[in-house]
Amino acid sequence: MKVFLSNSAERKLLKLSEYLLENWNLKTKDTFIEKFTEKTNQISSLPESCPESNEFKNLFKCVVTKQTTFYYRINFKVNEIEIITIFDTRQSPNKLNKEI
Repeated sequence: MKVFLSNSAERKLLKLSEYLLENWNLKTKDTFIEKFTEKTNQISSLPESCPESNEFKNLFKCVVTKQTTFYYRINFKVNEIEIITIFDTRQSPNKLNKEI
């Protein structure tokens, strides 16, 4: 299945990449991007391999690192998966409600 990022998820991924590069280093940023890519490849091959979200109907929750999770929806009719948002798990869960 084709995996793509919503505009919001794309902005968040760019912002997170910039943060990791500025506050950590290139290796940390590259390691995160590698893990993120592995997870997107996983859901592309096995769309329901991550658990369904308990909080949000018809969304799945994929843990990239213990600090970062993304939520996605599957559209079987068009054979696509949309990553809705990328979320820093250290934030208040109420903030996630506003994003979805």
